[in-house]
Amino acid sequence: MEIKQFRVIVEQSEDGVFVASVPSLPGCHTQGKTYEKVMESVKEAVELCLEVAEKDPSYKEKVSPTPTFIGISDVAIKD
Repeated sequence: MEIKQFRVIVEQSEDGVFVASVPSLPGCHTQGKTYEKVMESVKEAVELCLEVAEKDPSYKEKVSPTPTFIGISDVAIKD
């Protein structure tokens, strides 16, 4: 069995909900009340997206197998 790894971006909204997205899988995102729950949910979301990729060639061609992580930056704006 091959193990595939995906980078996940996790943010916490103003109301405390955790939101996760997987940049290499278009439309792959989920949320949870705790960090643990969102990580559990994002695994399910990735599995579903991979199932779709197997059945839908147009989606599969949009999947980026090895995205390059550039970094996280802050932008300062005068108010």
